[in-house]
Amino acid sequence: MNIGIEQYNEFINLLYEAATDATSESWTQPLKILQEAFAANYVTLILKLPEEDDLGLMVAVGKNISREHSVQNLPYQYKLTPFTDQAPDKVFTVDDFMSEVEWQESSYRQHWCAVNDVFHVMSVDISTENHGNLRLRVTREESLDNFSSADKALCEMLIPHFRRSITTFLHLYSSASLGSLYSNAIGRLSIATITINDTGQVLDKNMFASQILDAADGLKISGGKLVAQHHSDNRELKRLIKTAFEHAEEKKAMPEAMSVSRPSGEIALGLVIEVIPTLEWADGKNQKRAVIYIRDAVGKSMTSIDISKKLFGLTPAETALTLQLINGLSLEESAEALNIRRNTARAHLRSIFSKTGVRRQTELVRLFLNSVAALGYDEAADLQ
Repeated sequence: MNIGIEQYNEFINLLYEAATDATSESWTQPLKILQEAFAANYVTLILKLPEEDDLGLMVAVGKNISREHSVQNLPYQYKLTPFTDQAPDKVFTVDDFMSEVEWQESSYRQHWCAVNDVFHVMSVDISTENHGNLRLRVTREESLDNFSSADKALCEMLIPHFRRSITTFLHLYSSASLGSLYSNAIGRLSIATITINDTGQVLDKNMFASQILDAADGLKISGGKLVAQHHSDNRELKRLIKTAFEHAEEKKAMPEAMSVSRPSGEIALGLVIEVIPTLEWADGKNQKRAVIYIRDAVGKSMTSIDISKKLFGLTPAETALTLQLINGLSLEESAEALNIRRNTARAHLRSIFSKTGVRRQTELVRLFLNSVAALGYDEAADLQ
């Protein structure tokens, strides 16, 4: 073992930096420090064990492993290794559970380790809450000494740091995935979202917001800030943003709302602003954020055809007609858009009424717009 306080500090810093990085490659840097400290030829962090139809995932550094291949799948059957079913959070070496002769003659050593000049192995299965075990393997070639008690003691000191780091990483990834799921759901409901700071600077926007801003029909970005095209609306928008942030500290602060007129003469855009809560102890400078929700009343519904068919038992032709109707077309206009006869459209409509239990087109539109059909919208398919 050869690690100084500066190297140890660098390892800890890199390990916790990896916890906040969405890429697996970030784990290679702290492992390289361990490789040097333990005089190892390989250091491997097994993040995911292989399953029946899915290869696992590991991060490995060492001889003959380039940076491009440091993150890779596991092509071997891990159940054949002698390192399974060990007590969690306990550092062990091969000689802790088998003799050198048994190790030399084991098929795993001969088929998997010998070809990579792996002889001495130090291993620990690090337990994590709700995420199974994280497996750390450190190896040396046969010409070097076996891992010492000091090596094992150092490895044991690292266990809580690895556990905390990987747990943080998985929690952050889970939160990001959940946030993305909610964001996509809002997008499927054709609601534009724009994230701003307390000066009105635009920080982020979804696809629907980009479409509205690109059209420059009521709202646009000027100097990086969200502005309304009519002067009176722009004054109200500035006041709205200012008021929303001023009232953000109030426990029952209500979202602020306004309508934005459009130069094209189309129905005004509806706008709601809500401040994102921040930590009470955090410095408020450059931390305050708000989300602006925008609904375009004349925008087309993004209801999924496939989901609509499954929800209401409609045929493809009936579903196509329904989508035209909920996008504001009359029965005659819908028939023309679908290139079908009016009598055919009327027959489809009667069948639609029978299947959905409604009697009027207005009820049909309300039924679809209030259903979960839009949440099945495949955004990627429509962008192609």
